[in-house]
Amino acid sequence: MFNSTLPLILITAFGYVVATVGMKGAASGMLLPGIALAVFGFLMAFAAEVALMRQTHLSVIYILVLGVETVIVLGFAFGIGEGFTLRQALGALVVLGGLAIVAV
Repeated sequence: MFNSTLPLILITAFGYVVATVGMKGAASGMLLPGIALAVFGFLMAFAAEVALMRQTHLSVIYILVLGVETVIVLGFAFGIGEGFTLRQALGALVVLGGLAIVAV
């Protein structure tokens, strides 16, 4: 399963991250470029996720995409200076740990 779905999982997660970056840009005053980036990201995620749904179950897709997306978004937030507190970091680890348990 992972050989054929892993690239699509990464593309889906990356698409959602691109959309999130676009929303952050729109919220920060770059409205039109932010909207364009968000639409592009959602379209990329949509296309990859539709292809994934032809290969495996939605529950598996959702868990894997959410885990990958969470790690990438947290890295982006940290990279732009929106770090998080120890409590938030522990919460993120609990969420990722829960996703790992459910995915196995």
